[in-house]
Amino acid sequence: MDKKPNCFSLNSRTVKQKLMVAFQLMFILPFLVCIYLLSTYIFSKSGIKLDIVIYLVVSAFLAIVGLLVIKEVFDRLTSVTTVAKSIAAGDISRELQVEHSDEVGELGNILNQLTHRIRSNMDELEGYSAKTTVINIEIQKKIIVLSNLMQLSTLISQGSKFDEVLKIAVEKSRSLADSENAFLLFKDELKNSFSMKVADGIKADYLMAVEIGPQEDLYHKAFNSNKLLILDKQNSLPDNLTVDFLAKFQVKNCLAMPIFLRGMVKAVLGIANNRDKFSYNKGDIELLDIFSKQIAVAIENDILAHRIEKLEIKDTLTGLYNRFFIKSRLQEEIKRAIVYQRPCAFVIFDIDNFKNYFEKFGLIHGEAALKKIAVLIRGCITEVDRAGRTDYDEFSLILPEKNKRQAQEVAEEICKKIQASFCVDEDSSKCLTFSAGVSENPLDGVEVEQLITKAKELLKKAKAGGKNKVVVS
Repeated sequence: MDKKPNCFSLNSRTVKQKLMVAFQLMFILPFLVCIYLLSTYIFSKSGIKLDIVIYLVVSAFLAIVGLLVIKEVFDRLTSVTTVAKSIAAGDISRELQVEHSDEVGELGNILNQLTHRIRSNMDELEGYSAKTTVINIEIQKKIIVLSNLMQLSTLISQGSKFDEVLKIAVEKSRSLADSENAFLLFKDELKNSFSMKVADGIKADYLMAVEIGPQEDLYHKAFNSNKLLILDKQNSLPDNLTVDFLAKFQVKNCLAMPIFLRGMVKAVLGIANNRDKFSYNKGDIELLDIFSKQIAVAIENDILAHRIEKLEIKDTLTGLYNRFFIKSRLQEEIKRAIVYQRPCAFVIFDIDNFKNYFEKFGLIHGEAALKKIAVLIRGCITEVDRAGRTDYDEFSLILPEKNKRQAQEVAEEICKKIQASFCVDEDSSKCLTFSAGVSENPLDGVEVEQLITKAKELLKKAKAGGKNKVVVS
């Protein structure tokens, strides 16, 4: 059970209560003296003496002085307590006015020193908090950039389309240094100039028209100099090229990184903005360099992919020759035909309504149909003829020593076999037919592209004329 507090104990009393008790104790002696004097000399003899009055006055005076002294001490202690409570509540701007150097004054000085230290610590904490916020923002930016780099690396490793990789790389690089624009210039070896490949940002449409020719100082001293280009409040271009750059790109600040391929500048990746008093830091340069290296990898992969594609001569699905082989072989046959003054025909076939067939029956049946067509084509040509699959549902024939009419006969025979093989079922959606266009060297051209273009024009006429037919000019 809880014990009741002792009402006669001073331990549980406040300072004010203790001081009041002390005053009362101090007042007891003068009060008793006064009672004694009054009872002995005044009331007993019914007369008042001067010395007795003086004793009474002195006693009262001493009691009042004691009261004032105690009150002054009490007020100062109360002031210290009030300020301490305010500080404890969070008001660290309060400061105690110290007028005396006694114990209470020392207590006030100590309290002021503690308050000053708290204020200093709070200021330091606020400074650390602001710095931590800035650091956290920078960390978040770095995390976003690293995430973008990982996404870009994944696209490259997965063999995504080259143009898509470049577009995403430029778009992600715009997140560096709070840039408003990002761009990628490609060097054209034939024209010996830089032209815009990809641009992203508020001035993307304008930047896409930018081209830097070999006659410009910017070409030799800025973009083709194998050096990093920095334009901001602390860096300017050499030889007063800043004016030319601003006129060309219409941006105040720019950071452009050359992209090397086999020791030569192949492209330039840049970020830019129009901020006043802006500077790029070392981190911006390092991150842009990483993006440029990723783009260099993508460019190298694209070049290798084209080389591999050119080295391969067979279509993996049908076993026929691929587009690159057909074009190169057609060029050789044209040259031979011109030298020996012999004809050489070229035929392009296209499967009618193959898209509908593919959508209805799916990939497996579609690929099976392409393989079957390839077998039928091989059965209709000679050993010197060359057949190829030049697009998804497009096939081509090179027919040396044959003129248009002979090529037309071969093409019509193939079309009949295709129809006979695929149109035996009652389901008309399974029926596949061929349309074809026939061109001949030298009547329709003496170059590869001329014969291909002419054959495609005739193929369009066959399609427009009801399909399942061969058209010859």
